Amino acid sequence: MASNDHAKPEGEGSEDETPAAEAEGAQQDAARQDGAQQDGAPETASRAEATPTDATAAIIAALQAEKAELKDQLLRSLAEVENVRRRAQREREDGARYAVKPLAEDLLAVRDNLCRAIESVSPEAVEAEPQLKALLEGVVMTEKSLSAAFARHHVEIIDPLGEAFDPNLHEAMFEVPDPQQPAGTVAQVIEVGYRLHDRLLRAARVGVFKAAPAAVAPEPSAEEAAGPEEREPEERDAGDRDAGGQGGAEGAAKPGQRIDTAV
Repeated sequence: MASNDHAKPEGEGSEDETPAAEAEGAQQDAARQDGAQQDGAPETASRAEATPTDATAAIIAALQAEKAELKDQLLRSLAEVENVRRRAQREREDGARYAVKPLAEDLLAVRDNLCRAIESVSPEAVEAEPQLKALLEGVVMTEKSLSAAFARHHVEIIDPLGEAFDPNLHEAMFEVPDPQQPAGTVAQVIEVGYRLHDRLLRAARVGVFKAAPAAVAPEPSAEEAAGPEEREPEERDAGDRDAGGQGGAEGAAKPGQRIDTAV
């Protein structure tokens, strides 16, 4: 009997297992659906990100415009800094290159006076006065030393005698008419000029040859310029008489020539 009480029919066991299997299958279906929804969510989000809205496009355009403006400002700033650097470097080089200009300008008159003193002494006076000769030699040596100092500091002496006139370096004081010399040539140097490197300190004062004036033909007199109608009546009558006399002479018979009297 005990075995009959605990024994269960086969149908009862299968009925208990069926609801459990269905519940497990439902859970698995739900899990699969959740997984499918989770897998589809990133794709939807990526599509939303890939298609920006109008507000996002406006923001991007504004950022790009700001970027271009900042880039332009940066380039302009760099260019300005480079220009300032170059200008400062050029000013520094010019300052070192032309630093001696004020001193050189003050010494130009000193050399001019030394040259005038040398030129004022004649060779006869030097031969007659030994002391004057020694003094002249000292002045010449001083002038040579000063000229050498000018050359060391790139101060060039402009002595254009016989050269073509250059208005950038020369100052014409007078003209010398000479048909034998080309026009525009320096005939005489009154005062030499000076320049420091490529800057003019003082222009050379010179006289320049000019072309000889062209020969002017003499003007005709009033009688030659007047026509036959404007001559005096007496001159016209005299001319007419001369013409008539020549005609009568041609019409007169020559000796031995027969005269035809037929009308």
